[in-house]
Amino acid sequence: MKKVNIKNTDLEIAPINFGGNVFGWTLDEKQSFEILDKFTEGGFNFIDTADTYSWWVNGKGGQSETIIGNWIKERKNRDKVVIATKVGSETKEHGFDISKKHILKSVDESLQRLGTDYIDLYYTHFDDNKTPVEETLSAYDEIVKAGKVRYIGASNVSPERLTESFEVAEKNNFPKYVTLQPHYNLLVREKFEKDYAPLVEKYGLSVFTYWSLEAGFLTGKYRTEADFDKTSRGAGIKKYFDDKGKAVLAALDQVSAKHQSQPATVALAWLLANPLVTAPIVSATSDRQLQTIFDAPELKLDSEDLSILNNAGK
Repeated sequence: MKKVNIKNTDLEIAPINFGGNVFGWTLDEKQSFEILDKFTEGGFNFIDTADTYSWWVNGKGGQSETIIGNWIKERKNRDKVVIATKVGSETKEHGFDISKKHILKSVDESLQRLGTDYIDLYYTHFDDNKTPVEETLSAYDEIVKAGKVRYIGASNVSPERLTESFEVAEKNNFPKYVTLQPHYNLLVREKFEKDYAPLVEKYGLSVFTYWSLEAGFLTGKYRTEADFDKTSRGAGIKKYFDDKGKAVLAALDQVSAKHQSQPATVALAWLLANPLVTAPIVSATSDRQLQTIFDAPELKLDSEDLSILNNAGK
C-alpha cells in the first residue's frame, strides 16, 4: 500500500481514513476489534474518532476512544497507527466549546481513554463561534509543547474563522492547522469547492472528507422510497432522493459497471481523484463493506469516468 504524507507533518498514512463513529454504536468492542484488525492487516493505518463518539447512545460519548484505546493496548501497535480525535462538539452535557479550559480538560480525558500519551492529530470538531481564536490556539500551543498533541486540524470551522486562525497563528507563533475535515462527496460539493478549496490551496492543507458516502446514499443501497425506512440513517438522507440524487446514482452505476466495481468504491475513487483530497473518511461494519473501501485506492478513474460523475445531476 503506497503511503501518502500529511502535508506539513511527518505523518504517513494509507489513503483511507477509518471513521470510528461506529465503535460503541453499531459495533460492540469485539466487532470493533475485528474490523480494526482487518483494516490494518489490509495495509491501512489511519483511524479517526472524536471525544463525543457516540454521545447519541449515552449522552456524553467516549465509547469510540475507549474501544480504540483497548484495541491499541491489546495489539501493542500504537507506533503503527495514526490516531486523530477531536474536541469541541456538543453533547447533552455541554454545548459546542473550544475554550481553553474545555480543551485542556478534554485532551487529558481523550488521552486516558485512548491509553496513549500523545494524539497524532487533534481537531477543532465544531467552532463555538464565540471563543476568541487566540484563546483556542493558545490552548493548542500549550498541549503541543507538552507533547500531548503532535498536530492540529479543523473541521466545521467557517472560512472566515479558519483564515483568522492562520493569521493569529502566524502573528503569535502558535501551531497552525495542517488538515481540514469538510463535509464533501459526489453529492454535496458546492460549499467545499467554492468556499474551502481556495483556502486548502493557499494554506497547504491536507483534506480528509467526512460523510464521504453521504451516510450510505452513495453506496446505492437506497433505490426506492421504502428503502429509506429500513435503516436508522435513511430518514436523514431521504431528501437527496430527488432528480439530482437519482442522476448521481445512475452515473455511479454506469461507471461501476464499466470497472466491474461497486458504487461506493467509485464514489471514494472519485474523491481520491481530486488532487485536493488526501484521504476520505469512511466506516465499515462488515467484511463486504471493508473490501469496498480497500478497492477504492486501486481504482483509477479515467477522464470519461470523471466527466460522467462530475456532470451527474447538473
